[in-house]
Amino acid sequence: MKRVLVATGGGDCPGLNAVIRGIVKRASLEKDWEVIGSIESFNGVMNEPTEIVVLDEKTVEGIHYQGGTIIGTTNKGGPFAWPIKDINGNWTTVDRSDEMIRKLQYLGVDAVINIGGDGSQRFSQMFYEKCLNIIGVPKTIDNDLSATDVTFGFQTAVEVATEAVDKLVTTAASHNRTFILEVMGRDAGWIALHTAIAGGADICLIPEIPYDINKVKEKIESKYHKGRGSCGIIIAEGAKPIGGDVIARQSTEVGYNHVRLGGVGEQLNQELKDAGWTQGIRVTVLGHLQRGGVPTAYDRVLATQFGVKAFELVLEEKFGSMVAYKHPDIISVPLTEAIKKPKLVRPTSDAVHAARGVGICFGD
Repeated sequence: MKRVLVATGGGDCPGLNAVIRGIVKRASLEKDWEVIGSIESFNGVMNEPTEIVVLDEKTVEGIHYQGGTIIGTTNKGGPFAWPIKDINGNWTTVDRSDEMIRKLQYLGVDAVINIGGDGSQRFSQMFYEKCLNIIGVPKTIDNDLSATDVTFGFQTAVEVATEAVDKLVTTAASHNRTFILEVMGRDAGWIALHTAIAGGADICLIPEIPYDINKVKEKIESKYHKGRGSCGIIIAEGAKPIGGDVIARQSTEVGYNHVRLGGVGEQLNQELKDAGWTQGIRVTVLGHLQRGGVPTAYDRVLATQFGVKAFELVLEEKFGSMVAYKHPDIISVPLTEAIKKPKLVRPTSDAVHAARGVGICFGD
């Protein structure tokens, strides 16, 4: 019996369970394959005792519409930077990747499917360079992987944000207020851009187009007449003013190496007040609501396709590759291509052009 191990790493994302189900259901058609899952990314392999679960058709029954991941995830540490305390009680990291590969061999694992975003796929490439048979599956609500047209979870995040806009516009109009909705995305403005178009926002501020606060204020003013009116602003967490910096802080959590973004909505609120805007402003931060909950039908379909394709790449022994969607096909690309550069919003893209065409201001 051959074994494939599945791991979900990084932040959780709607559609993860649909990928797992797709892998297991496709593997069940082969009589000589068993699927196992590592709890909390590769931590399940590294922990003592080992935390590994069998993933069969009964285990994955009905999980395709569930949010999160049934095998857990983590965005802290990892086999290449495992957190430990030194003799002085300070936290440091050690490379346990070779140890993990030996444990996989001991467990009789023939191949690994690593489901995750940019950081997780960098791990995939590093493992492949150590001769581990590994396949990557792209996962991120940020939609910032350039090797695939879209990542699962993105559409669900946009749907959640759009529903928030639909609710906020009514209260904004009722009180003659301007609302600021802060959404996720890190360095990419995809969620903010699509939400602004879908929700009919007046202003969209994204990392790729630094904004001039005076032009933002001018757009808001155009939405009011004799003190009455309302304005909707969507701002990505990585947005910044011209000449300014991203609002971020270093995390104090052990093993978490990313800066924490957030707070740009309140900063914009203060900037508008400093620029002389006196009408009421309210700020809403969606935060992790965008990452949780039931995936949309689109994301369930895409995630299932990714899962099936990932296992078939294992059968074809196309290791060192990642599943990708290039309309209309589900294909594979080398991991090196997948992690080469992020996919950011082009200021000259059709989506930005369409947004400008319906009157959305980007503050430039």
